[in-house]
Amino acid sequence: MLAADAVALPVALWTSLALKFGTLEVFGQSGINWLLLATVLSTIPVFIHIGLYRSVVRFLGIRAASTIVAGVAFSTAVLALLNSFVIERPMPLEVLVNYFIVATLYVGITRFGAREFLRIRMSRGDRVLIFGAGAAGAQLCSTLLARGSYQPVAFIDDSSAMWGTSVFGLPVHSPDSLLDLRRRLGASIVLLALPSASRRRRREIIERITGMGFKVQTVPEITEIVSGNARLEEIRDIDVHDLLGRDPVPPNAALLGACVRGKSILVTGAGGSIGSELCRQIIELSPRRLVLLEVSELALYEIERELRSLNGRLGNRIEVVALLGNAHHKHRVREIMTTFSVQTVYHAAAYKHVPIVEHNMIEGIHNNIFATYNTAEAALECRVETFVLVSTDKAVNPTNVMGCTKRVAEMVLQGLHQRAAGNTRFCMVRFGNVLESSGSVVPLFREQIHEGGPVTVTHPDVIRYFMTIPEAAQLVIQAGSMGLGGDVFVLDMGSTVRIADLAKRMIQLAGYTVRDDKNPDGDIEIRFTGLRPAEKLFEELLIGKNVTGTEHPRILRAMEHSLPWEQMRHVLDELAQCSVRFDCDRARDVLLRAVPEYRPADKVQDHVWLNNGARVSGAVLGDDEKVRELRPRPLA
Repeated sequence: MLAADAVALPVALWTSLALKFGTLEVFGQSGINWLLLATVLSTIPVFIHIGLYRSVVRFLGIRAASTIVAGVAFSTAVLALLNSFVIERPMPLEVLVNYFIVATLYVGITRFGAREFLRIRMSRGDRVLIFGAGAAGAQLCSTLLARGSYQPVAFIDDSSAMWGTSVFGLPVHSPDSLLDLRRRLGASIVLLALPSASRRRRREIIERITGMGFKVQTVPEITEIVSGNARLEEIRDIDVHDLLGRDPVPPNAALLGACVRGKSILVTGAGGSIGSELCRQIIELSPRRLVLLEVSELALYEIERELRSLNGRLGNRIEVVALLGNAHHKHRVREIMTTFSVQTVYHAAAYKHVPIVEHNMIEGIHNNIFATYNTAEAALECRVETFVLVSTDKAVNPTNVMGCTKRVAEMVLQGLHQRAAGNTRFCMVRFGNVLESSGSVVPLFREQIHEGGPVTVTHPDVIRYFMTIPEAAQLVIQAGSMGLGGDVFVLDMGSTVRIADLAKRMIQLAGYTVRDDKNPDGDIEIRFTGLRPAEKLFEELLIGKNVTGTEHPRILRAMEHSLPWEQMRHVLDELAQCSVRFDCDRARDVLLRAVPEYRPADKVQDHVWLNNGARVSGAVLGDDEKVRELRPRPLA
């Protein structure tokens, strides 16, 4: 740049003289040759001083342009002084004006020309179309041009007023031009620069693009940008939430705070998908104390570290207590509740994966039923105000052990509500499938697509309700505020989603085509593997029709049938004996009697029982001490 200026400045003066006198032969005039040299010697040090040579050429902007103007203006002023006091025959004023204009153009063109050359040379990434020619799209384009990781080639916008205009020198086209632009410009990616668009609107745009062969990526939503959790230029794959076709259900702020603000809260299973999100949202609601109970040391470490960082940003005004322990250890849980004066319990500790619980039946009973019972009884003894159970839609007309154990856990709370006479409010929350939670289909599909397929779906007709992790956590917190005792809460989640359609859209939005009978040359196959043991084609959310509204327009309350506490206690006693004796057949009989809607699809699938059931069952038949440990006791 310094060498270019050393050439450009005298050339600018020579051009100015030539324009004035109408001849190129100006060097013979008295003092002109000396003046050309003096212009360079006086101007270059000024350019150095004002930082013109410290600017990184690829990132030159408007500030660099103003610095160039200031530097040339100083150079013109120096030239005017020399012209007035040194040269015998002063140059006309028009020469100085021409010099200022021409020198500004020369110095600016060398720099901004170099900037564009470097940008073109370094822009070797994928050629992309930016959907959205507004402020967000322009800012994204500027960032991409500077970084060179992507090469923007055009804008797409729905507004007809923008068609035919240009942004950062790139033309703006209508969405109808997508296929033509893909063919003509070689664009392979569409970036959605629509941070403030609703999920429904984003879904409409995504569906319009799907099937055209583009990989679709997006910038974060405006709420993430405003909260400081993301930056506009953080390009990411399409959020699967955008595929649901509905906007998130907003929470009721008053309901969120009623059971949390200023209280001592216990979350069991605090390191799981739902438990950890519960903790994140609870700490934002200013409890007095947040107690985390988690059996996994690694999960507890990670959520505690995250919460302490968040608590630090909030001024460290909340006491965070991280405890290792299993919720089925009643004495441990009772000591925790007493020591930390717990007022609200969110019980998220459970086994939830259908095939795993089916193959580990007794552990499923132990963790899902007895951990719930022991934690709830400890809550009664410690006079906890509110107890909320995180349940599942698989508890409705269950066909698997996991769903049946969660239904029995619900019935335990319903029975305890009858027995407790209002000392502790017990309520339950049922979810559909939670997007991005551990074991959900979305991370699995994403991994399979990344590996080139196939994407595995159990059955072409499997449908599910879906909700986001934040929605699930908000539902749990709000339910605790609305619970009367023994009631079940569910979220109105709109329409169901066909899993095969979800897999197809995820493949297409990754820029691939689906390989099937109609398209044998496609990229990725969807392979149907058959329903897993005890899996249903569809899930329900409610038993019966005793359903009413609540203070939240999208949350429903149901009062469902249950067993009297004495019968429920007998069921627990029998299950305790079956668990200690590892008698899976008898345990299933007890579950069938307790939950008449339970319709197991097959025989007992427990791996140990199938391989060595008789010997293991007889080995602990006389272990009465363990039976007594699990057997329900009267309330102290």
